[in-house]
Amino acid sequence: MKKCTCLILGLFSFIGLQAQEKKNTKKQVEKANFRVQIFQKRDSAKIILEEPDPEFKSKLPISAVIRDSSKVALKDYPKAAKIDSVWMAELTNSELFDEMQESIIEQDYNPVVYDELPTDTLKARLAILNARTPFNIQYNPSLESVIKRYLKRNKKSMERLMALGDYYFPMFEQELDKYDIPLEIKYLAIVESALNPKARSRVGATGLWQFMFTTGKMHDLNVSSYVDERMDPMKSTEAAAKYLSRLYKVFGDWDLVLASYNSGPGNVSKAIRRSGGSTDYWKIRRHLPRETAGYVPAFLATLYIFEYADAHSFEPPHPDIAYFQTDTIQVKKLLTFDQITKVTGVNKETLEFLNPSYKLDIIPYVDGKNYSVRLPRKASGKFVANEAAIYEYATNEIEKGEKKLPKYVETEDRIRYRVRNGDYLGKIGSKFGVGVSQIRRWNNLRGNSIRAGQYLTIYPQKPVATANVTSSKRSNTSKTSSKSKVYTVRKGDSLWSISKKFPGVTVQNLRSWNNINVKHLKPGMKIKVSRG
Repeated sequence: MKKCTCLILGLFSFIGLQAQEKKNTKKQVEKANFRVQIFQKRDSAKIILEEPDPEFKSKLPISAVIRDSSKVALKDYPKAAKIDSVWMAELTNSELFDEMQESIIEQDYNPVVYDELPTDTLKARLAILNARTPFNIQYNPSLESVIKRYLKRNKKSMERLMALGDYYFPMFEQELDKYDIPLEIKYLAIVESALNPKARSRVGATGLWQFMFTTGKMHDLNVSSYVDERMDPMKSTEAAAKYLSRLYKVFGDWDLVLASYNSGPGNVSKAIRRSGGSTDYWKIRRHLPRETAGYVPAFLATLYIFEYADAHSFEPPHPDIAYFQTDTIQVKKLLTFDQITKVTGVNKETLEFLNPSYKLDIIPYVDGKNYSVRLPRKASGKFVANEAAIYEYATNEIEKGEKKLPKYVETEDRIRYRVRNGDYLGKIGSKFGVGVSQIRRWNNLRGNSIRAGQYLTIYPQKPVATANVTSSKRSNTSKTSSKSKVYTVRKGDSLWSISKKFPGVTVQNLRSWNNINVKHLKPGMKIKVSRG
């Protein structure tokens, strides 16, 4: 009887367990069906989507999007580590480049009071740097003035550059070591571009190492509608290392190499002749172009500050991603940044930072050329493991014509853009390939608020259609009789500080409109701040 009772109870228990398991399975399927539409499916769950909810169609897992399949999901799909918006803003901010260039051109060598760095202490530290580097780092009052001015006024900017250095310097050092170049040359990129791979000078020099178009071509840095390899960190660094190595074979002196990198070997050889044959940089300096005369002191001051950063209590922020935590993948078909973002989870801002040489946010595929995408390591693994599906998705999207690829259209260097309904600074910046901070600076905006119908001055960094924009050249020719604005110079003003007060006005504009240089700038003087 006991045995029979146990069998009956066991049967009921079995039936109950089956029912419970069936119930749990149903819940799991429903839950999994919901999760797979929004998040990543678990490896342990076998899930089939049937008639996915249209509300979540755009949020399907990568597999459902790229293969149009409800049965396959990419394994292990965590969202790749992303750089936060504050850090990204620092990385893409062009103000550091503008400030660095202006400080070199208008270098002030007057004595600076900075009690935290006694002259004797500076002399001792410079002697140490001189002993352990191949540069001629001798104390002189001019160098002391530059160092103290940087310490006194540029501390925050230097901290931002140190943060950028954490990302770029490992790659720089790798290439410099390959060509037997002093590793301290990495600081040259700070003086050249403020570590902004998209930096462009007033004469057209571009990238981290500021190659002109023809010089870049000489070093296999090609420029096309889609790609500017001068803005490729790895390729431009290798080109710079090769160029610096050749210059050293010519001059045999690293100070002269620095000067010739900036102004060209011809200007340095002329300066040597004009100084009576001296090859001492400090003796030929006064015979060099003004910018080059301030170039080497700027480099040595930067070297000192970075090498003695701890002694001066610098506290730079640290990046959320390091260069060695990224990897490159050669593309086999044309891909857009939007497509890569969609299938890897790496946000577009990070893609743009890691891949600055692609001017239109498109990685082309051209026979005979190798183009690659740089991704955080975690995302690159997922990309390689699912390449076929990713390319199939990209091809299908292009064939559908849902997103037309941008076409190369010539445009003016400077445009006037009329704000439309729905526009915001980030959207406008993306359209023209510029940063929000740049738009604010060009238009003297204190915040991000803009209104429909408002006109903005933009200096586009990538080709765009000219619809809804007004060329500044056309507007000038149509109103040649308009009066130019005049500004009265105040005490402490410089051409740089004045240019920042007027949107779209550069230091070069002020020089050409007024036929002046910094030496002629005096309080009370009236200068034109617009063309007219």
